[in-house]
Amino acid sequence: MTSQHPEVSTLREHRRWPGWVYAEGTEPDYRFSFANERTFLAWIRTALALLAAGVALDVVDLSIPTSAQRAVAVLLVALGLVSAVVAWVRWALAERAMRRSAPLPAFGFGAVFTLAMVVTAVVLVAVGL
Repeated sequence: MTSQHPEVSTLREHRRWPGWVYAEGTEPDYRFSFANERTFLAWIRTALALLAAGVALDVVDLSIPTSAQRAVAVLLVALGLVSAVVAWVRWALAERAMRRSAPLPAFGFGAVFTLAMVVTAVVLVAVGL
C-alpha cells in the first residue's frame, strides 16, 4: 500500500524527538502544530524579556535599597527560567493532545504567572521605582 504523500511515510520512518510526544496518535493538521509552535515561541520571547529585565535591574544603579533591587532581579530571572521550561512542557502536552484527538491541557500556569507578575509590579511600585 503506497501513501499519497511519500513525505508523510518518510517522516514516520524517522524517530522524532521527544518520543513521548510523537510515539502515538496521528499527525494533526499542520496549521494547528504551527499555531502551537507560535505560542511556544511567544512564551520563549517572554522568558527572554524577563531574563533581560532581571539582568538589567541587577546591573543598573537605582535609588532603591540594594536588597529589594536584587530580590526583584532574582524574581524576574526565576520567572524567565520557569517560563521557558513551562513553555516547552506546554508545547509538548498540547502537541500530544492534538495527536491523540484529546482535549488540550488546561492553562493553569497562566494564572500563576500573572499573579507573579502582579506581585513583582507591586513590589517595584512599593519600593519607589
